[in-house]
Amino acid sequence: MKDKNKSRILIVEDEEAIRTGLVDVFVYHGYDVDYADHGDDGLSKALTGEFDLILLDVMLPGMNGFDICNNIREQSRDQAIIMLTAKSSDEDIIEGLTLGADDYVAKPFSVAQLVLRVEAVLRRTASTQMQSQKIELGDDVVIDCLNLSCERAGENLSFTRREIDILQYLHINNERPVSRDELLNKVWGYASDLDLETRTVDIHMAKLRRKIETNPTVPEYLITVRGAGYRLVS
Repeated sequence: MKDKNKSRILIVEDEEAIRTGLVDVFVYHGYDVDYADHGDDGLSKALTGEFDLILLDVMLPGMNGFDICNNIREQSRDQAIIMLTAKSSDEDIIEGLTLGADDYVAKPFSVAQLVLRVEAVLRRTASTQMQSQKIELGDDVVIDCLNLSCERAGENLSFTRREIDILQYLHINNERPVSRDELLNKVWGYASDLDLETRTVDIHMAKLRRKIETNPTVPEYLITVRGAGYRLVS
């Protein structure tokens, strides 16, 4: 029987030793855990909408992790997803985040750090601190935060929950630049003293610029303040 008081995690991983270890770890930490060892089975379970977070390996038999992530995002922009990638593959990291994963963890990984990052993503997903419902940028961009959508010069675009969280935080603090570390702390929920090697912020910023900027290479709204961070200029 499912425990409604526990967060539910789906682990999609074909390597038995890793999968079994992760199941044991997250059960020990109080989660309700299910798993899949094949891409097609993983997608089928993921699309039930029963899971608070999905840990998704890239290399899987059947459907790979990228295709699973893409299929999930077509149906649910709120679903929390962390991808497990090969440490040496920048391409995996960029593609996974571009398709809408909330974060990635590179193999081989520290189990303790993975648990912290799962906890952080779940905290952020459950948070209701940011209340902005609409963000207007210039005369052409109107972002609907509740419906995870945007109208830019008559074109309708969609966002993931993480992208909206970033824009809301920058909007609330638009009088100053916000550092990469502050975004990891306040938006991703990572502890300030957690030493992370991650390109998550940079890749999300590039994705957001492609959506809200007329010319992403010369941004008008989401600007970089050299040595200080990012500002959202309305």
